[in-house]
Amino acid sequence: YGLILFCLTLGDGIPKENSPFINSTDIDEGTMYEGKNLALFEEELDRNPMVSSLLNRLANYTNLTQGVKEHEEAENNDGPKKKEVKAPRMGTFIGVYLPCLQNILGVILFLRLTWIVGASGIMESFWIVFMCCACTLLTAISMSAIATNGVVPAGGSYYMISRSLGPEFGGAVGICFFLGTTFAGAMYILGTIEILLTYIVPSAAIFKAEDPSGETQAMLNNMRVYGTCTIIVMVTVVFVGVKYVNKLALVFLACVILSILAIYAGVIKSAFDPPDFPICLLGNRTLSSRDFDVCAKFVTEGNETVTTRLWQLFCDSPLLNATCNEYFALNNVTKIQGIPGIASDVIKVNVWSFYGDKGEFLEKPGLPSIVGSESTADPSLPYVFSDIATYFTMLLGIYFPSVTGIMAGSNRSGDLKDAQKSIPTGTILAIATTSFVYLTCIILFGACIEGVVLRDKFGEAVNGNLVIGTLSWPSPWVIVIGSFFSTCGAGLQSLTGAPRLMQAIARDGIVPFLRIFGHGKANGEPTWALLLTACICEIGILIASLDNVAPILSMFFLMCYMFVNLACALQTLLRTPNWRPRFKYYHWTMSFVGMSLCLALMFMSSWHYALVAMLIAGCIYKYIEYRGAEKEWGDGIRGLSLNAARYALLRLEDGPPHTKNWRPQLLILLNVDADQNVKHPRLLSFTTQLKAGKGLTIIGSVLEGTFLEKHAEVQRADQNIKSLMSTEKTKGFCQVVVSSNLRDGVSHLIQSSGLGGMKHNTVLLAWPHLWRQTETPDCWRIFVDVVRETTSAHLSLMVAKNIDSFPTNQERFNGGNIDIWWIVHDGGLLMLLPFLLSQHKVWRKCKMRIFTVAQIDDNSIQMKKDLQLFLYQLRLNAEVEVVEMLDNDISAFTYERTLVMEQRSQMLKQMQLSKNEREREVNFIALFKKGRKFFPGVLANNPPNKIVCRVHPQNRHSHSSLSCVKGTVHMTWTKEKILAERNKNKDTSTPEGIRDIFNMKPNQSNVRRMHTAVKLNEVVVNKSQDARLVLLNMPGPPRNKQGDENYMEFLEVLTEGLDRVLLIRGCGSEVITIYS
Repeated sequence: YGLILFCLTLGDGIPKENSPFINSTDIDEGTMYEGKNLALFEEELDRNPMVSSLLNRLANYTNLTQGVKEHEEAENNDGPKKKEVKAPRMGTFIGVYLPCLQNILGVILFLRLTWIVGASGIMESFWIVFMCCACTLLTAISMSAIATNGVVPAGGSYYMISRSLGPEFGGAVGICFFLGTTFAGAMYILGTIEILLTYIVPSAAIFKAEDPSGETQAMLNNMRVYGTCTIIVMVTVVFVGVKYVNKLALVFLACVILSILAIYAGVIKSAFDPPDFPICLLGNRTLSSRDFDVCAKFVTEGNETVTTRLWQLFCDSPLLNATCNEYFALNNVTKIQGIPGIASDVIKVNVWSFYGDKGEFLEKPGLPSIVGSESTADPSLPYVFSDIATYFTMLLGIYFPSVTGIMAGSNRSGDLKDAQKSIPTGTILAIATTSFVYLTCIILFGACIEGVVLRDKFGEAVNGNLVIGTLSWPSPWVIVIGSFFSTCGAGLQSLTGAPRLMQAIARDGIVPFLRIFGHGKANGEPTWALLLTACICEIGILIASLDNVAPILSMFFLMCYMFVNLACALQTLLRTPNWRPRFKYYHWTMSFVGMSLCLALMFMSSWHYALVAMLIAGCIYKYIEYRGAEKEWGDGIRGLSLNAARYALLRLEDGPPHTKNWRPQLLILLNVDADQNVKHPRLLSFTTQLKAGKGLTIIGSVLEGTFLEKHAEVQRADQNIKSLMSTEKTKGFCQVVVSSNLRDGVSHLIQSSGLGGMKHNTVLLAWPHLWRQTETPDCWRIFVDVVRETTSAHLSLMVAKNIDSFPTNQERFNGGNIDIWWIVHDGGLLMLLPFLLSQHKVWRKCKMRIFTVAQIDDNSIQMKKDLQLFLYQLRLNAEVEVVEMLDNDISAFTYERTLVMEQRSQMLKQMQLSKNEREREVNFIALFKKGRKFFPGVLANNPPNKIVCRVHPQNRHSHSSLSCVKGTVHMTWTKEKILAERNKNKDTSTPEGIRDIFNMKPNQSNVRRMHTAVKLNEVVVNKSQDARLVLLNMPGPPRNKQGDENYMEFLEVLTEGLDRVLLIRGCGSEVITIYS
């Protein structure tokens, strides 16, 4: 023991010691393993790494930027060596909270929120904001659950949706999210230009209206020109370097925060010192103060009363006796404060909604107004008109983009110190903060600002000032400048993020025609995707109206959020083992409510935009599905499919289906050659034509050998069969098995293919056309055994003869017949198959003809009438013909053919001593002689007939061994048996034995069977020689296996002279019915 322990210790102490059990020459220098503690596993370490190396890789994991290859591929040891990056150190506040805050608070808050409050009132505005914030909060909860269920590389919602719902949903929603982000960029740019031309530099407008009616169109044209120039500048900045955009991010964020603080400061100041922004009203109608300076009809200068500029706008002359507008003459001009302050009671009026149509006057309720005989508003008069019709759902669609941006934290997950902690906390806190800001702003705006000023979208009544700016402190310019830079920065962020999102989709390869957008500069910047983003963004700029662009991007964002909620709900309900989020405050009901709310908001905002967005997503989904998404991401939809399949299989009855539901569920037995290529590809073409993608199809093939030796061939055969299935558009499953012999393998396929109630009921195979050749002596035996096994298993059988002449899926038959020879009734499969084939475009123009055989005692006319009635009740269109077969005498040809068949069969039997049996006999004789030396006691004390020796055959490169014992064992050879067998085989090889074969007489039973085959073949060939396809009842094999080769000959004679034949053998049960 001491020596043994010493040796073990010495061996373990020498690193990289050569071992007699390890071929050290096969181990590369870089893959040598320290010591031998894992020597038992080292052959598998290439695919099953050591735990230490795995943990090391996980510890050094760094997220890749959005749009690059999957982190699984980048971590591959064989790939290019990655550059070392600094460990991310961003926390919750900087990495998630502030980016979400910047993305959520934006252009709608500054340009449209006051108008929304004025039109819908405080109550309905509160509901609009509450629904939108509730939608984003529920989505954020679902997103937090997904984001904390493992490491989420940068990619935001696209990554989460695609990995949770699969490539089809991921691609569709990813592109929709890309479009939403791109149109968001267009909205931010339009907001920037609106602020610039309306509030900062109105004189910079290129297009100027000659009359007030053309102001709107001129403004839209200015937006298009300046917006296009702004896109070019921003795209150039992004192309030059994203680092400049990131450096300005803090500046843009500071602008947002300072603007919001200015609003709250202005509200507080308005309580004791409201700002002075008077508005002028004629009657109860609001006047635009841009065209006059004094809110009065006339003023007194000294002792003289003179008219004002306002008088001249409504009257034909400045004189007091001038003819004036009727409404101007009947109503007084009054001036009220536009910002009465929070201490006023204006909130009582602003609680309720004031919706209106396009072109209506902005009127203050409660003031006297005398309406004259004027029928329409004159746009040349200085009234403030509503530019668009307002109603609840339209305002909802315009407002929703103001709550988007909740994905900013998940998009930056690669830069976070602890993404699984920071994303939920930062995102939910940002939503809570912004929801508080929006809800309080609604109440404060309604409590501080006059209603007609709130409804004045462009601030015409307050000297063209930004309405929200009139409330701010210390100056309106704080809001104007802050909102300008905020919207400008948001546009840059959108033009930065959208191309990377498209690059991520393109590099995933799930949408083939988008792969070009995965390319970029050497540093990974998505150049082509940036150009695509700019082009799509230009479409939004050409729309030119912020109010029309906002609902478009609302649809795409709502669809994205809906699928985030769906992903979380699915994963929770399916309870997949990998679903273990660290964020615990979620429930599938919350996700379901969030998904329902997103869907409801889509159709409430704009049902036609919602349908277009869903159509786009549906088309992308079907395209990815059609092209065959090859990605497998362990998604929830696949898990849902598995659960649905399990549920359906458990509900399926084990018994046969009802006749009305019966359809051929096929098991196709394919043969492959030495290179694992399919020998008869037309068999799959015929399957496609017969099945048309309906029901179950299993493609089975058998390789001879052992699975360990044939594993590579199995994979190659499986790949070749699946490739052929794809080419022939055969929808089904492939199953390649390895067996010690083909006979057992085919039997295993017939017995075990399928699962539960989803099993095959029909077997399809090709006729063994080389069955007469001695090179393939077992093929016809296997074929006959398949016929017997399908009969025993109550399965239908279809045998395609001359399968290589069957049509491909691209061929079309412009006429011709499908002939059915109904000899015996075995379930009606003969009737059903031609109907199924006629549904395919290859056979659609072929007519069905049904032939049946009448014996001498049958009434042919009545048989035809009965068959026509039967087909009518089956709803099948076919010509009917009854063929009479007279009981003729057996011809000499039939007698001669039967004799030749039996002579051939007898010769095969006499030559049946196989090569293995001959070798076993030779080995036994040689070893028997040696046995006298090795077993003298056994051979001396026992008579020869009691000596039992067992021959143990070895492989062909070694000798056989012999063991002799007393008693009886299987496969015994005695001396007398060897001599008897030798004499028996000598008899058949003598000239006398051969002479007996040629003098034999045929068996009468075989003569009658041959007579039937010959006569029936004559009738079939006479009627159906030119048919496109002949379907024929297949007779069963004989009960006595001694006549199997004769059975093959009968089938050969039966189908001679026919081009395409399908032999049908039914399962015995009815597969077609006349009842509904």
